[in-house]
Amino acid sequence: MTASYLLPALTVLCILCGLRARVDVYSAFVRGAKEGLLTLVNMLPYLAAILTAVALLRETGLLERAEHLLRPVLAAIGLPQETAALVLLRPLSGSASLALVGDVIRTCGVDSRAARLCSVISGASETVFFTGSLYLGAAGVRRSRYAVPVALLAYLAGVLAAAWLA
Repeated sequence: MTASYLLPALTVLCILCGLRARVDVYSAFVRGAKEGLLTLVNMLPYLAAILTAVALLRETGLLERAEHLLRPVLAAIGLPQETAALVLLRPLSGSASLALVGDVIRTCGVDSRAARLCSVISGASETVFFTGSLYLGAAGVRRSRYAVPVALLAYLAGVLAAAWLA
């Protein structure tokens, strides 16, 4: 019940702080909304590109082939085979990986190691290529030489930590 009052209370607090600082709150809000829409327009091409890439991976069967190749590696480090698709897809798409977590929970059960592991991996990792292409592209960064490899290493460390913890 109290959580439903949090957003209105924060809104009123922001308005009161703006009035106390003698800021035209409405104009500041409109300027912020305009900048937000411009950012959205700048991000759309990158968003479309990464979503198209994910769809192509899934529809062409490349994801299943990569998953099949990855299974022995995952088995060697102690990960269930049900996690292979998630480990491959999570760096690309959050919504697709969330759907995979739901599939694993339905097929393996809520309390299974695979479901717990998929939940931890999904909750504790980032969509590296999605956020990288989206934010670096929108910010106009042209030289991201080390950003993606380092982010992928961090993702791998997160998957290994999740395997150890779960």
